[in-house]
Amino acid sequence: MNDKVVSFIRTVFAKLFALIFLGLAIAIIVSLLMSVAKGFLEGTEFMQIFLSSVNTAIIALALFELALVINREHSGDEHEENAVASLRRTIPRFIGLVCIALSLEGLIMVIKYSQLELAGNLYYPVAIIASTALLLAALAFFLHLTTK
Repeated sequence: MNDKVVSFIRTVFAKLFALIFLGLAIAIIVSLLMSVAKGFLEGTEFMQIFLSSVNTAIIALALFELALVINREHSGDEHEENAVASLRRTIPRFIGLVCIALSLEGLIMVIKYSQLELAGNLYYPVAIIASTALLLAALAFFLHLTTK
């Protein structure tokens, strides 16, 4: 195939996937705003609304970041740098957002289980937090191996 055709197809698919992920992020934000409004109208406790909205907002932010990465990395010319340099630039941002989301989820579960006196279920949030630590260690190892 011609390089221009491959580049065009790559750009079209990158834009398409970026728009899909951007649309999902917008839909999640709209859902978040609706659930916050519904929580206030129903008189739900503020802390419960806050804890559930933080998770949803972090997921929307991760999807938005993924859309930006796909758009920037896959819809342009390939000649500017190699794949490893591109990964070193984009992977830490996305993995950082995932780690923030996982950490918040684990901490929210700890708070929720503590309030409901379900101490027997605390191994779930501990596993999430331990997995987050392992993911960060793997990211650090990747960055160490790919240094020049």
